[in-house]
Amino acid sequence: MIIGSLERRDIDQVSALAARCFSTPWSAKAFGELLEDENSLFLVAREGGEVIGGCGVTNILGDGEINNVMVEASRRGRGIATRLLGELLARGLKMGIRQYTLEVRAGNLPALRVYEKLGFVREGIRPGFYEKPREDALILWKRQ
Repeated sequence: MIIGSLERRDIDQVSALAARCFSTPWSAKAFGELLEDENSLFLVAREGGEVIGGCGVTNILGDGEINNVMVEASRRGRGIATRLLGELLARGLKMGIRQYTLEVRAGNLPALRVYEKLGFVREGIRPGFYEKPREDALILWKRQ
């Protein structure tokens, strides 16, 4: 597995993966716009030329908002999300990010375990934040 920055050639695969992973996925256009945003970074995990995972961060005045953490369903449980996020956090520091936040479905226990293993802590709830199905979002932070 190789982890690298999102490239234009990845957009279709990344948006298709997002559609398989999320009930309200970002569009191909939204992922493409990340390539033009100097405050955003999106990483992909590739295996045999296929995008099997991804995650992004946007730097908002030193706070990193993490988004679209996703791994192909058949490849979950192999540490791909942990490796992607570890690389994202390291590169984020070079962008000047000192603390990170993200939202996760309250019922997504595998994702919560990954985030907590990386040092994220629960600091809030957004009631009814997610749709399809309706579910609360837990707000997590990793502070330096």
